[in-house]
Amino acid sequence: MERLSGLDAGLLYSESSAVPLNVCSIAELDTSTVPGGYTFEQFSSDLGSRMSALPELRAKLADSRLNLAHPVWVEDKNFDLTRHLHRIGLPSPGGRVELADICAHIVSTPLDRSKPLWEMWVIEGLEPDADAPDSDRLALMIKVHHAAVDGVSAANLLDQLCDPEPDAPPRDPVEGAGDATPWGIAADGLLRFLTLPWQLTKVIPETASTVIKTVSRAVAGTAMAAPFTAPTTPFNAELTSERSIALAQLALDDVKRVKDECGVKVNDVVMALCAGALRDFLHDRAQLPEHPLIAVVPSSVHGKSDRPGRNQLSGMFCNLHTDIDDPLERLRAIAESDSRAKEHSSDLGPNLVVDLAQAISRGMFGWMLSLASHTPLSHTAIHNVVISNVAGPATTLYACGAEIKALYPLGPIFHGSGLNITVMSLGDTLNVGLISCPQLVDDLWDLADRFEAELGELLRRC
Repeated sequence: MERLSGLDAGLLYSESSAVPLNVCSIAELDTSTVPGGYTFEQFSSDLGSRMSALPELRAKLADSRLNLAHPVWVEDKNFDLTRHLHRIGLPSPGGRVELADICAHIVSTPLDRSKPLWEMWVIEGLEPDADAPDSDRLALMIKVHHAAVDGVSAANLLDQLCDPEPDAPPRDPVEGAGDATPWGIAADGLLRFLTLPWQLTKVIPETASTVIKTVSRAVAGTAMAAPFTAPTTPFNAELTSERSIALAQLALDDVKRVKDECGVKVNDVVMALCAGALRDFLHDRAQLPEHPLIAVVPSSVHGKSDRPGRNQLSGMFCNLHTDIDDPLERLRAIAESDSRAKEHSSDLGPNLVVDLAQAISRGMFGWMLSLASHTPLSHTAIHNVVISNVAGPATTLYACGAEIKALYPLGPIFHGSGLNITVMSLGDTLNVGLISCPQLVDDLWDLADRFEAELGELLRRC
């Protein structure tokens, strides 16, 4: 049986009505490429034919009252696509604001745990593209629980859902997660529970080594930015269950031009765009802290780790240098601090976060979450923003025959960390998805629209 790893389970246990832990994407489609023309019925049929090749979307959670370990994934024997695929229409005029508003409502609701943890919403009624007024557009909102996917596996899942041409042949079937009985889950869970002391014997030395390495780097001035050193911003507050979404799309060639001219990496430019947009946004509201903002940047360890679980993540804390006024100087400072953070993170090893989570028992997770909710740490700014940069497909993709024109990723937010900026490349575009809580910021679009202006300023300066 496939049991949730400690990191997978921690994301499951951490969810609440105010913190739904969903990984989402909004895709804008041009249906003029669909062979025979688009209908919802044909779209549903095409999607249904792909389910046999997508075991992640057919697996649901199973548990036992006697289980001392984490739940397991099992094949949903009664899988029904109609419980996951929904169809709605946008109110007039069907622009980006209406699309973001309806997607914000969708992302704010937790998924039903009695079935596979995903939904797809077909959103019709988008206004025509200004550059192609005769085009027929629709959007897809795809929502998957974070316990089932991380950023990289979500991108891989989208790759399996899509095709490089509009009339691609069906994918080969893939075996699913299998089945498990309550007694089997409990028995295997007992064995895993009894091995936790052995897990701790591995993690404690690794953690001690990490502390020593971090102290040494801090003394030498080569450490990444430290947690709990972030200044307070409007985003660092308690959340409600509501969400707000804003989107931006940039020319990837322009981003690469800045990268080449300034001798930095694409990720450095992405971080600088986020930093510049945030700096100007907060400055215009007289809310820019004197000290620089700190971002936590998740990183994938897929291919670097042999650990179990669907979430294979590490991460680093990065200084956004929002105290520097000049955009070009800020970019160079970010590139330098990003380099130190990557070296520090690499020095700690790819499996630290995964191993730490794996050594925590089910009961210990509950105790830790209860303790965190009643301590001042739950209201302390560990960092200011989550920034994630996911490499997407370099070629055109089609979803059930419709060409994907934009693909905006969206990650979760947490109490005390109420802004997530996730970036994904698609073909010759860079797609930016921002998510926050409307009680923390009244106009997230104002922040999103600053990305293009910030890129233009970097182009002029470079």
